[in-house]
Amino acid sequence: MRAMKQSFAVAGYNFRQWHKNPRIIVTFALAFILCFLLSDKAVRFAEEHNTSMQAVEAFIWSFGDSNSILLSSMLLILLFADMPFLSSGTPFYLVRTSRRVWVTGQVIYTIAATMIYLLFILLSTALVCAKQTYIANMWSPTAAILGYTSAGKRVAIPALVKTLEMSWPYQCMVSIFFLMLGYALVLVLIMLFFNLWKGQAAGVVSVFVFSVYGFLLRPDTIQTIFNLPDEAYYKANVAIGWLSPLNQATYHMHNFGYDLLPRLWQSYLIFAVLIAMGCAGALWAIKNYNFNFTGTEG
Repeated sequence: MRAMKQSFAVAGYNFRQWHKNPRIIVTFALAFILCFLLSDKAVRFAEEHNTSMQAVEAFIWSFGDSNSILLSSMLLILLFADMPFLSSGTPFYLVRTSRRVWVTGQVIYTIAATMIYLLFILLSTALVCAKQTYIANMWSPTAAILGYTSAGKRVAIPALVKTLEMSWPYQCMVSIFFLMLGYALVLVLIMLFFNLWKGQAAGVVSVFVFSVYGFLLRPDTIQTIFNLPDEAYYKANVAIGWLSPLNQATYHMHNFGYDLLPRLWQSYLIFAVLIAMGCAGALWAIKNYNFNFTGTEG
């Protein structure tokens, strides 16, 4: 219990470094701009058709797409640019606790900061379309037009029929939020592990490799490269749905009862296993980490 309290104290100290921190301010400002740009298409479509939107639909349409998830996760590199979070307080904590307690605090901070970041994204998308939304848990006329006509494809908004028919807005929002959270935590913990094991440059490279892997391993990309027929495309779609963490984080790339794609609970389980592996890797890497406090505030 004492060790856990100390770990939370380490995490709390990291959050205190957010006060008037330009990097944190810029990260959240860029996240809001990203949300505005991604939500603007749906908002303008609703305005043009004089229809309302459900409060979380902007979030659902914006982040039901793998490209948007990838873009939002890349901002985490800026949010955690100071990883592994060495500061003037680090020697103080290391003297009074242990490496294991300290790195557990970093993991707690990483998880909490990522959740705050994603909650900010959720609130930002709701704010962008606040003038024409309602809070009832039912799909809007805007969603019906986008999903059941060709309008969604025409304006590049991923409003899919199976999303409308197999879920309700708030349940869909919660699913997308936790899928994004799982993907983001895997990405950040990979970065933390490589930072502790091989240094900051390796941490940044590992994130880019992880992101490029997800970007390239997509059904459309594979079909274009290998010129696959429709039957082979379906098989590739299923395989990629299981193999790519980015596709695991994409809501419509899941089994809703009529295909072989992963189910939501299976993706949650996969992300949980990967997150646990990332935490275990950080605990292992900290054993041989060479602390260097040159340049910290004193």
